[in-house]
Formats: sequence, structure tokens, C-alpha cells
Amino acid sequence: MLRQMSANRPVAVRFSALLLAGLVASSFLSPHAAFALSELKEIPGQANEDDRGKDVPEVDEPDDVGPMQIPMPDPLVNKPARDEQDDAVEDSAPAAPVEVLFDVSKIPQAVARMRELIVEAAASGDIERLRSLLGKGPTQTQVGENGTDPIEVLKGLSGDPEGIEILAILLDVLSTGFVLVDKGTPDEIYVWPYFTEKSLSSLTAPEKVDLFRLVTAGDVAGMEEGGNYNFYRVGITPDGQWKFFVAGD
Repeated sequence: MLRQMSANRPVAVRFSALLLAGLVASSFLSPHAAFALSELKEIPGQANEDDRGKDVPEVDEPDDVGPMQIPMPDPLVNKPARDEQDDAVEDSAPAAPVEVLFDVSKIPQAVARMRELIVEAAASGDIERLRSLLGKGPTQTQVGENGTDPIEVLKGLSGDPEGIEILAILLDVLSTGFVLVDKGTPDEIYVWPYFTEKSLSSLTAPEKVDLFRLVTAGDVAGMEEGGNYNFYRVGITPDGQWKFFVAGD
């Protein structure tokens, strides 16, 4: 009996070995066992071999990649670009011509009459004859500060105590051509001399003669530095009011 069992032992051992090998092989072939094994080996956040290269957008690289350049900052103040043609038009646009008037018969009668009365009073050599023409209160002719005696102001402007010099200047101013200023507005006024509205650099030779009848060469040099006429001027409104007799710009 022992011999028979001993004889059959190798067969039993081989059978057990085969059975164990089959069980091990079946465990590797089982899908559940494979899935568990893959879970153990997979690292979170790491793509699978099959998924690599998927869902990755293609980037077109430029053929010629130059050095990186830093963009210039925008200007703090954006100024509208000026058209060079517009600048040329502005620079070349001549100033509006000044209409110089000489014929007093073509101006309103009230203006011509006031001018005539001033000329007669100044030519008399008696400065008091101007008083009635200078007005009073709100209509007083501007010759200095309001409220002061206009005759005394004029005497103070004259180089002599009697006011003869200022009368001569008044006559010379009213003997020149004149201009209509602020035409068509409520401030419309006739002004002597016409130099008040003209650039000194634009004066013709005859107009320069008119200017030198009023002022000296030194005075003209000073005016040219300032750019305009700054000697005495007379203004008379269209209704015949003597508005001002002043010097300055």
C-alpha cells in the first residue's frame, strides 16, 4: 500500500503544480486584476501613453523669428495730426485788406458834422471850445479817467500849459484817412487815423509819409518793436458822438 502511494506521489505533485500555475495565469488574465494593476501603476496628473499627443492644438511657428522687441509707450497726450496742406493754407492766407476812407462826404452826416466841429475848435487855438463837444456824464468823451475835467486832462497831456500842442495833434489826426471799425455791429465806429487798423510793416511809401506827419522816426521805431500804432486816435460813432481821444494800443 505504501509503495502504491509513494508511486503515485509524483503525479499528485505535478498535478498540484499545474493547478497552481493555472490559477496564477488566470489571475493575470482577469480584467479586474489588470484594471487594478493599472491603477496602482498610474501616477495622478500623468497622461497615458495612448492619450499623449491628443487634444494639443497645433501652433504655427513663424518661419523667421527675429529678436524680441519692446513696444514703445503711447504718448501721454494724443494730439490730432495736422494736415500739412492746411498749415500751408493758413501760413499763406493774406490778412483781410483794410479799407481806408478819405471822402468824408460818403460817411454818415452826423459823423462828418462832429468831425467838422472838432476841427474848427482845434484850429481856433482855444481849447475851451472843445468843452461843449466832449459831453458830460455817461456820454463824456474818453480822454482820461471818468469823472475828471476833460479839458484839464487835455492840458495835462499837452507840452504847453495852454493845450496848444494837443490841439495841433488833434488836427493832424483828423487830417488823415480813417477806417470803419466793427462794421455792422453795435460797436461800429469811425476811427482816425487809419494806422490803428493796419500793420506798420504793410504801409506803402505814401502811407509812411502820412505816419511821419504825426510822429517822429524814433516814435516809429518804438511802434515797430511793439508791432502796431500807439499814438493818438479819435473815434466818432455813426450817430455823431465823440467817443474817445486817447493814445495807446
